[in-house]
Order: sequence, then C-alpha cells, then structure tokens
Amino acid sequence: MGKLECPRPQGLQQSPAFSQVVVAAGTHTIYTAGQVSTDESGATIGIGDLAAQTTQVMRNVGLALAAAGASYSDIVKITTFVVNYRPEHRAVIGKARAPFFADGTPPASTLVGVGALAHPEWLVEIEAVAVLG
Repeated sequence: MGKLECPRPQGLQQSPAFSQVVVAAGTHTIYTAGQVSTDESGATIGIGDLAAQTTQVMRNVGLALAAAGASYSDIVKITTFVVNYRPEHRAVIGKARAPFFADGTPPASTLVGVGALAHPEWLVEIEAVAVLG
C-alpha cells in the first residue's frame, strides 16, 4: 500500500473523527470526505436553502481538493446525498454545481436520496474522487 497523507485544509472545520481529504501517494488519487454546507467555524450556511447549501458544499469540495493540489477539473467522480430527495431537487443541485465545472464536462456522478444527514440543518452532502497526472 502506498503512503497516505491527510492535509489539513485552511477554511474547513477540523474534526478529530475524520480527515477532510486524503491523498494516496503513488497513484495521485484523492478522496474527499463528504462535504456539507458549513464554514470553517462549523456554522451551517444556507439553512433551508438547497441551492445555497449545494453552492457552499461545492466551495468546500474545492477547498479540500486544493489542500491536496487538485481542483474541480481533476474530479473524476462525485456522490451527492440529498435529504428527502424529490425529482425537482435534481435541477436545483445541477444549476448550483454547474459553475464549478467551467468546461461544461461534469464528472461521473451519483445522486442518492437519504432520510437524514449527520446534522438536521444539512440538506446535501457531496464527496469527490479526483485524480492528478
């Protein structure tokens, strides 16, 4: 097994329970933890607003990737978890995510409806896999 590095990204809340991002040396595959709509202090951004939360989540994904030397263009797969998913949520999430994939080619993606996330204010959580080189 290769060496794993867990950078501590500035701008994201640090948790003793998980790493926000893990870099696997040798293959340059980067796995982010599921990102939620919190700021660095842990305050929820966009309470009750799926679009605002999705935007903040994507910003947090970018911060995690940047700590590992990657960017949105390096993402190969994202998984999105949505509380009480309804079909109309897909367009809201897609519109909020689109600006982060400026070349118009989004990564492979999975959308999963869930009953709840780890905090009752969170509506959406996104994890990403990125590859460098």
